[in-house]
Amino acid sequence: MLHKAWRAVLAMLCIGVAALALAACGDSDDDSGTAASTAPAETQAADTQAAAPSEEGEGGLGEEAVTDYVAYVGGTAGPADKNLEPIVIGWVNQEGGQEEIGAAATQGADLAVKVLNDKLGGIDGHPVKLKKCFIRDAEEEGTTCAQELVNDPKVKAIVMGGVAIGIESFYSTVAGKKPVITGVATTPVDGAQENAVVLFGDATHVLGPFGTYARDVLGAKTAALVYPNISGVTQGAEALYKGLTDAGLEVKRVGYSQGQTDLIGPLTAAGAQTADIIVPYSDASGCVNQAKALQQLGIKDAKKIVSAPLCLNPMVSEGLGGDYPIWTYAIASSLFGDPTDPGMKPYMELTEEYGVEAAPDPWVIVSFATVLTTAKFIAESGGADATPEQILETAKAFTGPVALGAPSLECGKYPDAPAICNDQAQFFTYNGKNDFQKAAGWTQPPK
Repeated sequence: MLHKAWRAVLAMLCIGVAALALAACGDSDDDSGTAASTAPAETQAADTQAAAPSEEGEGGLGEEAVTDYVAYVGGTAGPADKNLEPIVIGWVNQEGGQEEIGAAATQGADLAVKVLNDKLGGIDGHPVKLKKCFIRDAEEEGTTCAQELVNDPKVKAIVMGGVAIGIESFYSTVAGKKPVITGVATTPVDGAQENAVVLFGDATHVLGPFGTYARDVLGAKTAALVYPNISGVTQGAEALYKGLTDAGLEVKRVGYSQGQTDLIGPLTAAGAQTADIIVPYSDASGCVNQAKALQQLGIKDAKKIVSAPLCLNPMVSEGLGGDYPIWTYAIASSLFGDPTDPGMKPYMELTEEYGVEAAPDPWVIVSFATVLTTAKFIAESGGADATPEQILETAKAFTGPVALGAPSLECGKYPDAPAICNDQAQFFTYNGKNDFQKAAGWTQPPK
């Protein structure tokens, strides 16, 4: 159940997660190997494409947003030199199995490579190529992927999509030999690695800002936290509890059994009717029941019902009669379609030009930005001559802003999670009919 739990993180990171996969490694600089991820991503894209915040406030990074990708990666406008040897970046994603975390993430990685090669001069003039390896559903596939990518001397660095299965065997086999650049970490394993950098954060760290939002924006003194007792979700709930209590709130938290559908009891036990902030935290499968119970209790103030945006899911919309829960959502990346976010416009233009149907999917946004940023690290470390050690040093020293992400990064801020570079999120209140309004800018955990 870990994969479903962590989808909440990524949706929040702007971002949704699940889990999955066998390793099918191969060299590719086109769309081959991505078919398995297309159908579910396109379905989600169609349902979320219109989602955009109202023209009030400023989303993303404002004037600090990354809008010039040529300058960002240190490239040259125009195509890469096809006569030069390609610079190879490893790509690992969990897809092709029964369940998938970020099935569409590969589309974002592919888009980044196409843009690098067509418009940004590649890396130091060299074309960029992805060597892809997919994990479907077995732990040992993490070992296979690591062996394929570590043993290939052409692979400069490895970029990670949404991976939960095989993650421990993957890092054990990599054994620090090459840097691993991740957009959103779906398990605590990623954050604990000395040879990794997680640009957008993980659930443990980006849920902390809920406390700051509750205290500083809502002026809340009490909180009701309700969640299913599912492995992974319970860890996220613990992070939420810590963030809220660190902010000085009195918190009543109530876990309920997996599969329980009538949630009036848990919400009542948590004091939802009188709490200043209600946090319904769940994987997507529980969002409908949480939303219905809140409606039955007459709790409708969207500003005080705050959740991770896993509930911004077509399945949830269908279960509620055609729209998402009218709540406030935290997100650790740019929000697709946000007209107040200058960094979103160039991304949307590129996804339209290249026909990326899953463009609104947070995994696509994050993986696109992560591959671009990895190219930036390689270029700043010597381009074709860059060593894995140099790339890792450059990555760990990066303080942002990151394209389509947080305004500042601090890799190594948490001793027990040295790879985590971001613990910030921004908040948007959903008004229904795909209308989002900024509720709070980039927010850090309470201090």
